[in-house]
Amino acid sequence: MSKIIFDCVRKSFPGGLEVLKGVSLSVKGGESHIILGQSGCGKSVFLKCLLGIMAIDSGDIRVDDLSVKDRLRSGEYMRKFSILFQGNALFDSMTIIENVEFGIGQAKKNISKCRDMAAEKLLAVGLEPRVFDLYPSEISGGMQKRAAMARAIAVEPEILLFDEPTSGLDPVTGGVICHLLRDTVKNLGVTSLTITHDLKVAAFLSDRVSVLNQGDIVWTGHASTMKKCGNEFVEHFYHASSAIGEDRTT
Repeated sequence: MSKIIFDCVRKSFPGGLEVLKGVSLSVKGGESHIILGQSGCGKSVFLKCLLGIMAIDSGDIRVDDLSVKDRLRSGEYMRKFSILFQGNALFDSMTIIENVEFGIGQAKKNISKCRDMAAEKLLAVGLEPRVFDLYPSEISGGMQKRAAMARAIAVEPEILLFDEPTSGLDPVTGGVICHLLRDTVKNLGVTSLTITHDLKVAAFLSDRVSVLNQGDIVWTGHASTMKKCGNEFVEHFYHASSAIGEDRTT
């Protein structure tokens, strides 16, 4: 059963620039789905439209029985989601545990044990108590990503959104974070949607991949079939991405 449906979604900007050109997509409940594409293809606009940050021009986006255009139920719609931002978006003036407590307090106003809940989520993503009362600037990028993940899962969402989750991380730390994301999604049993340009991230995290090019979904399938899927752009994207980092000196 579909959890998220994009139904012929269009979005343009002043001057006639059409960024989303009739995007249609269905994401199944419990699925880990990847939106893969190069810079400038419309991934960020796709995500902002899904979250209702940008109003769509036509078509519809639905989550369960809720439409992004239904302003009377917008709060109910938004509570379905939690997002791990590309830049983590931690509050510099709050300690790590306060950042997670803030998320819990915003979602559940009457929780009296926010700190205990926040500590539980921080431990769940592999952070030790010694870092709980440090500030974001005092911990590594990988630890910041874990803290942001703890904040995202603390509100117990139905859908987790990951925006370029390994951006700015070294390959080793990025690999560790990918394992964390995959295990967390599996353990929680939630639907996840990841926006990325990184083929390796897509292959590792995905049940299915949708490739976005020039404002439209041009292919959807399993990452393992991208290499010979019959779509010229997708095959070119696959080979170009795979070539990055190869040793060309021999």
